[in-house]
Amino acid sequence: MAVGSGYRIKLWSAQEKGVGRGRPALRMICLVNHWTVRLAGPKREPSDIRKGIIMPSEVSLEQFADRFALRDLVDAYAHRADVRDFKGQAALYAENGRVAVYTADPSTNEPAQVLTGRDEIESGITATLQDFEQTFHFNGQSTVLTLSGDQATGESYCIAHMVTNAAGERTLTAMTIRYRDTFTRVDGRWLFAERLLLIGVTEQRPLAA
Repeated sequence: MAVGSGYRIKLWSAQEKGVGRGRPALRMICLVNHWTVRLAGPKREPSDIRKGIIMPSEVSLEQFADRFALRDLVDAYAHRADVRDFKGQAALYAENGRVAVYTADPSTNEPAQVLTGRDEIESGITATLQDFEQTFHFNGQSTVLTLSGDQATGESYCIAHMVTNAAGERTLTAMTIRYRDTFTRVDGRWLFAERLLLIGVTEQRPLAA
């Protein structure tokens, strides 16, 4: 059963010895962006793989939950920016979190701005966004590059639209952004340890009144 690009759910029944007195046992496998996740069903035997019931690339629910939580963190950051919850944005960082903004290749250039700690991050975000009449951050693909225990890294893409209004003249600024993220889990909650914000293409144009 298809549920969107890159997503597929398979449902089937299989007779399992000792399960429900011989009644069919429901199995469900979710393929999410080429990851196979076991959602339900009794213990599998090695022969199940040969029968095609499960795939060798199966990952745990915990790993799936971590990846979902990391994507949710990325989306929450964009949402809080657009609802003007700058304090809430800063709270998505670890206590000693860091933001570095680059307008050119970070491998050969110094950051244009660096913010460290929640208070400084909140002040920096506020100074950057408070004068816009409205903003709209649209997140695109988000990839978890590494995930081990309470540490992870990833990269995500965003297009930001920001509207200014100066004496009735409204201007739209569109900006492509690529985030290189380092995540840390603190007290069971995933947070940003560091966000490298790489600004790509920026375009400005007037808006009709």
